[in-house]
Amino acid sequence: MREKKRHRSPSAAEPNEVPLGEVLDFMRLLWAIDHGLQKTSKLMGSTLGMTGPQRLALRLIGRFPGISAGRLAGILHLHPSTLTGVLHRLETRGWVERQRAPGDGRRALLGLTPLGRRLDTRTPGTIETAVEGALRKLTPAQVRAARLVLETLSLELREITR
Repeated sequence: MREKKRHRSPSAAEPNEVPLGEVLDFMRLLWAIDHGLQKTSKLMGSTLGMTGPQRLALRLIGRFPGISAGRLAGILHLHPSTLTGVLHRLETRGWVERQRAPGDGRRALLGLTPLGRRLDTRTPGTIETAVEGALRKLTPAQVRAARLVLETLSLELREITR
């Protein structure tokens, strides 16, 4: 006996099986990435004691000792007030310290403490290791194409929010 082929509703189908069109399908992938970033960041908070944004800030301060908070906010594409909370948590845990800029006591320069420098290493289970693993699976041309799409989208979003 031949079985009748059942049609599943879109809600029951696998996400990749649902025809969404180019724009909505791309947005679905962006939302999946955002969800993965949030979930991994939360896991990092409980396992490493720092979230994804906190770790990225720590790693960048490690790359640029003496960076100002304003410059770091620019690199991270964050409003300085948003970065203030991130830096406060890193300072409270003893990973980052502020020093007054020579000649300008109003400006603070950021650096890692000895404890912070010990954390500034490749660490499994972080967002950066997931990114590293994904990039390793792609050719340089594919990475350049992905970067171009993401940079272009970032500019489009910045235009909307100006």
